[in-house]
Amino acid sequence: MQSPQSNTCVTLFLSIALLNAALPARSKAAAPDNLPLKTLADVPLPGNATRWDYASLDPQRHLLFLAHLGDSAVVVFDTQNDKVIASVPGISHVHGVLVVPELNRVYASATGTNQLVAIDENTLKVIARMPAGVYPDGIAYAPGVDKLFVSDETGATDTVIDAATNRRIATIALGGEVGNTQYDPVSGHIFANVQTRGDLAEIDPVADRLIARHPLPGAQGNHGLLINPAGRLAFIACESNDKLLVLDMRTMRVIATFGVGNDPDVLAWDDHLGLLYVASESGVVSLFRVHNGAVNNLGEGRLGPNAHTLAVDAHTHRAYFPLRDLDGKPVLRITQPIAVNQ
Repeated sequence: MQSPQSNTCVTLFLSIALLNAALPARSKAAAPDNLPLKTLADVPLPGNATRWDYASLDPQRHLLFLAHLGDSAVVVFDTQNDKVIASVPGISHVHGVLVVPELNRVYASATGTNQLVAIDENTLKVIARMPAGVYPDGIAYAPGVDKLFVSDETGATDTVIDAATNRRIATIALGGEVGNTQYDPVSGHIFANVQTRGDLAEIDPVADRLIARHPLPGAQGNHGLLINPAGRLAFIACESNDKLLVLDMRTMRVIATFGVGNDPDVLAWDDHLGLLYVASESGVVSLFRVHNGAVNNLGEGRLGPNAHTLAVDAHTHRAYFPLRDLDGKPVLRITQPIAVNQ
């Protein structure tokens, strides 16, 4: 939800120098082209220089959960003290990760075993494993019905899990490979990219059924998805033609298209500043300003190798990018915007 902002140009975060002072020294990384981000630190991550996937932040606990796909583990990072505090092993080929603070639960999609894994946020121990299709990936939570919806990329479905009982209760056929899945609190519906059809599926989470399909002109491989409820916009990253689509959720029509880095993947949102991040497999990150329904590209550049995923803390305005291999080791690159017109 975007908060009201003044229309003056401000330089961000000079007032939080004391917070930044505690960070480890930054490494010598190649400067982005015109990407208005500064690297605050590269913090070492545990494990091997293998692929990382989704990330999810609990801002109240200051805990960031990172899917280390190549090591089959969920790494837990303390954003207040800037250090790794735990690694939860045994989550085979973990792709998606989603923290649900009101349930004190973290959910991870284990593609290697085709399961959704529930982790207790207090103990950081696995408490349940549920069948979740053929290739479980993205995860969304619908709070009104206490259900989880898991994208099944190869199985062409969304799997529905009852969060109270940790049981699979439905499988919704979507007719094509499913990309990311998101919950929209305004409509109370679930939306899922059907990337081989070039459309957005709308699901009623009460009845667990597909209720509408919304065509996405210009979409090829629409995988990444992020919904901005207050602005009634959805942002869709298309991995096959390197495009970002902007969808007006009032009319369900595409109203703008932007070029982004090669093979875009994960989207992230800073609702306090109205900043949209688009991370790509090529390591190129694009930053957009969203204000009063207008979307403007602030710049883009290569942030780091395989910088295709991230999470953003809207309170500190830091963005966290797990990088697979920096000088042979995985690191968490912590960034912050340099300046933005508000």
